[in-house]
Amino acid sequence: MTATVHPAGLEPPLISLREVGKVYPVHSSAASRIAALWAKLRGVPHAASEFRALDGISFDVRRGESTALVGVNGAGKSTLLKVIAGVAKASSGTVAIHGRVGALLELGAGFHPEYTGSENIALACALMGLSPARTREHQEAIVAFADIGAHIDQPVKHYSSGMVIRLGFAIATALTPDVLITDEVLSVGDESFQRKCIAWMENYLEQGGTLLLCSHSMYHVQKLCRQAIWIEAGRARLIGDAFEVTRQYLAWHDERTAQSRKLQPGAAAAGGGSIYQVRSMRLNDMHSEEPVLVPEGGTLVVSGSVYSPDDRIPQIAVGVVKLDGTPVAGCYSEMDGFTLHRQEPQLYTYTLTLPCLPLLPGAYVARSHAMDPEGMRMFDHVELRFDVAGVSRETGICKLEHAWS
Repeated sequence: MTATVHPAGLEPPLISLREVGKVYPVHSSAASRIAALWAKLRGVPHAASEFRALDGISFDVRRGESTALVGVNGAGKSTLLKVIAGVAKASSGTVAIHGRVGALLELGAGFHPEYTGSENIALACALMGLSPARTREHQEAIVAFADIGAHIDQPVKHYSSGMVIRLGFAIATALTPDVLITDEVLSVGDESFQRKCIAWMENYLEQGGTLLLCSHSMYHVQKLCRQAIWIEAGRARLIGDAFEVTRQYLAWHDERTAQSRKLQPGAAAAGGGSIYQVRSMRLNDMHSEEPVLVPEGGTLVVSGSVYSPDDRIPQIAVGVVKLDGTPVAGCYSEMDGFTLHRQEPQLYTYTLTLPCLPLLPGAYVARSHAMDPEGMRMFDHVELRFDVAGVSRETGICKLEHAWS
């Protein structure tokens, strides 16, 4: 990608990266590390193996935009966030930041273990440039958001990991930064804390905030972000609309998982498990390798069962896509207030009826996604194909009710 020229009067992006690269030396022994340090002190080059964590990444994030980074572990997402936040320095390229950045990379990493929560709030605010008077103004809001009770006056070394996370998030978001950078902050802490984080982020975005989110949860990416960047092996593989990027990323991920299973032909599905799983799925009361045929304007009934490892009532998401992966629609039990039926311990059933199907003739796929009881995390999914039969000269995906006059 090439640099963008900004017309006169147009506000520059809050974050602008051009051909950013990050290289780490790889040392196989202590002697190699010492030799590299000695060479660095003398200002002479030192030959060593290198690991390229980032390679030629370019993109912009403008004020009010919400952008997600997606990719597998080790792809370079966290390194990229550290470069943007100023924690790490790029080896090549340029990074331009216009505005105050709030980075939630390692919550609580800067806390002094011997200080109380209140003392760490004062220390963190001072490091952010706040006067004692301004710190006192924010103290009450930070304590209220952290919601750790009387522990606020106890040394942080006695905190649980969840309490440290709560306090870290409360401090980092207290000043409402121009750009909020988060690295998997929604994958830690308890469910109530995660809901509070999401609510805060949604309000932050509604008020014109700018978000750069790193997450393995495609549900959170689609819920919070308008655009996404798929990072693979340190490079930006795809940049675009969040739903389109996540669709292609999930399709790639599913294909990779399927290939992995083919390499393990003896592997069998476990009877239990520690995650929420779709145990069965049927279309119009049929489960077949062949596509289920639905007449144009007919009814599609999606039913099945979901395994709950802790026997709490799970949520279910049902989506419809074209055979080529183009998204059509998605329904969430959590959004519609539907409660799955408990068929037996740890097994819950659902039925979704889609009457008067407005889809044009063609090949489609219905997908059922198991979700946790809070409707925040997607887990296992199962899909079945169905074909809409009919003859139509209309183009697109669906038939719209219309009238000419």
